[in-house]
Amino acid sequence: MPLPIVFNRRTRELYFEQDGQLYHSPWDGIAAAAYSFDTVGPYTGGMRHAALEVLLHRYGHPDEQVLINLGSPLGKSLEMQLGFWEYLRAYMDNGPWFDEQGNPSESPDFNQSLLAVRKRRGHWARLQWRDIKDQYKASNGRNFLSGSDLILLLGGMFLAPYNATQNLTYAIAKRRSRNHWPVLIRERLDLNGPASRLVDLEQQQP
Repeated sequence: MPLPIVFNRRTRELYFEQDGQLYHSPWDGIAAAAYSFDTVGPYTGGMRHAALEVLLHRYGHPDEQVLINLGSPLGKSLEMQLGFWEYLRAYMDNGPWFDEQGNPSESPDFNQSLLAVRKRRGHWARLQWRDIKDQYKASNGRNFLSGSDLILLLGGMFLAPYNATQNLTYAIAKRRSRNHWPVLIRERLDLNGPASRLVDLEQQQP
């Protein structure tokens, strides 16, 4: 599996790895482009897509540059890509936490409340069962169960193994990706690691 794109808030850098080569860019002054394009297929007809790309250069070789796409461009609109860039900008400039009004916050409480609705094993089924019980109490046990409630409950139970496999795969991928970055990157991802940017190290090299 390819290593993920990393946004380092502490050193304000962007990291990318390809074929064993390390690419990076300082966040301040980063070059990004968003654009839309159309595709036409015999079965899908015309479809509009959008891409969001940033320019990075290879560590120690500033003349070797690469343009990377921040996610798949398929099925996305230009407005979605611009909104995603604003999300990344807010994350790098203001931090990961925000309140109910969308303002920067020092507390993760509101974000943690949003993460409580994750696809944990059996979580869909438990949510649907809770809704059924609430409907039962609200209607005093009369005409509370609909066909859609039953389908959603059975669907949640059927998809529970799939969600468990998905969560396990994601956890393994996160642990593996962190261990496969070069030492130069891993020490900068440490809270107590060096805060110098890779571009500063390049300028110090003879």
